[in-house]
Amino acid sequence: MGLSSMVTSALGEAGLRFEADVPLGKRTYWRVGGPADALVFAGDLGELCAVQRIAAAHGVPLFPLGAASNLLVSDAGVRGIVVVLDRELADVALEQGDIAAGAGTRLTVLLARAKKHGWTGLEWAAGIPGTVGGAVRMNAGSVLGECKDTLVDVVVAVGGEARTLTPSDLNMSYRTTHLPDGAVVAIARFRPTGADAVASDARVTEFLAKRKATQPLDLPSCGSTFRNPPGDAAGRLIEASGLKGFAIGGAEVSTKHANFVVNVGGATATDIRRVIEHVEDTVFATHGVHLEREVIYAGAWDGWVRGR
Repeated sequence: MGLSSMVTSALGEAGLRFEADVPLGKRTYWRVGGPADALVFAGDLGELCAVQRIAAAHGVPLFPLGAASNLLVSDAGVRGIVVVLDRELADVALEQGDIAAGAGTRLTVLLARAKKHGWTGLEWAAGIPGTVGGAVRMNAGSVLGECKDTLVDVVVAVGGEARTLTPSDLNMSYRTTHLPDGAVVAIARFRPTGADAVASDARVTEFLAKRKATQPLDLPSCGSTFRNPPGDAAGRLIEASGLKGFAIGGAEVSTKHANFVVNVGGATATDIRRVIEHVEDTVFATHGVHLEREVIYAGAWDGWVRGR
């Protein structure tokens, strides 16, 4: 649909880099999704705040896009401005003993840097295909820990201004972080634990080997589709409901791990959402459990009717 000339002029006058009408499918882990009206790149905190101020001044929606590893972007795409963090906001440095990571930094990069320098305390990020910003927003983690475990603070842009927030401000819990409305994570600082680096690396290596053996990493997916309910596992409930291999179009409940919905080829976002909702409905009908999604629906889903 595109942005107005007033908005594009404002972006240009602010010296911001942007592209119009950009397909997002290649940027998402499921490899689906329509175009963004505009993709804007913010390389530092000042640029990120400037994007927010422009969006607010013109009444344009603003959506931060990381690795899109837990997003289902609609086939119709995303209206308004999609902002991507790069340069300074996708780099890692040691600052006064703490690890300062831009929110656009891939977790694989963060772990590689930690291994190189012997930093420990980031084991929770192993096997998570996202960015630092997404990890903070979702309090990402695994059996090796959670993002909040070694998080010192985060710098966010909200309302066009920078704020620093601590984990207690964010009230972080299992796969949940309470950010202020409209806040975009810019930088996160983590404190190394000082644990044995060799032992830490061994734990990560063992975890990744097990993950490779039990998860369908050869097909596009967003990892775990649902959160584990208290005292149970989403994958167990889905498999016990007879849903392994259930498919609509090119979207399928993985036959290797039932908590993964995979794109076996040619899937649309609509196919994937229909599979997700069928799983939710079937598990509730079979076990009386409401599964809670880890996946976030993004973009224009106007007029969506469940089950159609």
